[in-house]
Amino acid sequence: MLSSTRPRRTRRLAAATAGIASLGLLLAACSGDAEEPAGEETAAEEDGGASTDEEITLTVATFNNFGYTDELLAQYEEEHPNVTVEHTTAAQAEDARTNLSTKLAAGGEGLADIEAVEVDWLSEFMQYPDLFAEMPAVDGRWVDWKVEQATTPDGKLIGYGTDIGPEAICYRSDLLEAAGLPSEREEVAEWIGGDSATWESYFDAGKEYVDASGNAWFDGAVATYQGMINQVEAAYEDPETGEPKDLASNTEVKDLYDQVITAAVDDNLSAGLEQWGDDWSAGFQNDAFATMLCPSWMTGPIEQNAGGVEGWDIADVFPGGGGNWGGSFLTVPASGDNVEAAQELADWLTSPEVQTQAFVEAGTFPSQIEAQESDEVQSFVNDFMSEAPAGAIFSSRAQAIDGAVYKGPHYFSIHQEVQNGINRVDLNGEDPEESWETSVSSVNELGL
Repeated sequence: MLSSTRPRRTRRLAAATAGIASLGLLLAACSGDAEEPAGEETAAEEDGGASTDEEITLTVATFNNFGYTDELLAQYEEEHPNVTVEHTTAAQAEDARTNLSTKLAAGGEGLADIEAVEVDWLSEFMQYPDLFAEMPAVDGRWVDWKVEQATTPDGKLIGYGTDIGPEAICYRSDLLEAAGLPSEREEVAEWIGGDSATWESYFDAGKEYVDASGNAWFDGAVATYQGMINQVEAAYEDPETGEPKDLASNTEVKDLYDQVITAAVDDNLSAGLEQWGDDWSAGFQNDAFATMLCPSWMTGPIEQNAGGVEGWDIADVFPGGGGNWGGSFLTVPASGDNVEAAQELADWLTSPEVQTQAFVEAGTFPSQIEAQESDEVQSFVNDFMSEAPAGAIFSSRAQAIDGAVYKGPHYFSIHQEVQNGINRVDLNGEDPEESWETSVSSVNELGL
């Protein structure tokens, strides 16, 4: 089924990114009027919201799996008898972004009281801070760089951090053992390169595996590129001006593009699967690949897709040292009817205690310092991942993250076009140079 949907997905993404310029105009027009309604809503909230016994319903919109179980939300309702919490979950972050963009451009009608925003597209919406309520400061709760990501240049905090995505390598120990290669997690970490691991050493290990097994090393080129680009300090935009770099002359990005394409296609390391597609999901059941880049939250989808398959494990290693993939924020649209109550719920959902529960439930590693240091996180063992000490491993990986890389307002749209170019080669067999030129042209056509 995935092969029939890939072209449609590419067209949909192209249409979405092509519309960003016009969307920006709409959001800018809306943002000019947002401040006054936000003040009115806050005043209304003061009269009949979080501080009274008035019955209210708070809606929370997230994507994938934030670890917000029915039991967890029922706990909040028990502590706040006048509040009912309704939680909706988009299947993918892309769907949530489209919904948020469209409804913000229409004045905010239909938005949830709390909207989750993924870090790769957070800066896109931070251009219009008046569309979001300012979140009260909570000093010392998060790692500093997480707070900085959601703070505007003039100091407005528009979102509370949920998780971060420290990266390790998840792998199938049984497939490596069958190929006569290291399979214990400490051995695998050293084989890939240990503290000195590089992308070259990760791909070299893959060549050994492919030669010994005839099987693919990783799931897909785009997923692998994601880990590589997340280590580039300013991949697509100038952090001083926020303006896009010329992709045609961006050698740093082109070098990574060439490197991952060579590994994926020329060296046959890729299974040629697009993450979140049906074939990718099925690949967990049919032994399609032996390793994958693994931010902490990925352990949840692995278990979901690989149920019944034994052998998955986590190695405390990552090429290039450290990397962060993903991590989200809870924002409160200024147009909401219950802004103050929504801020109170967002505060609770991002408290160390709740984020600790979310990590145990879904593998979403907390951005809260107290939660990271808690016994529950440090001692957490993931039973499905061969009883790996996931808490200790991802804590170690988090320590290797050297702050946040720069992702400006155009990051998402440019990144998507580069990913499309990689997919054209990895999935469809197009010529790498021709596909790169297509990506360059597509970025130019965006008019950023």
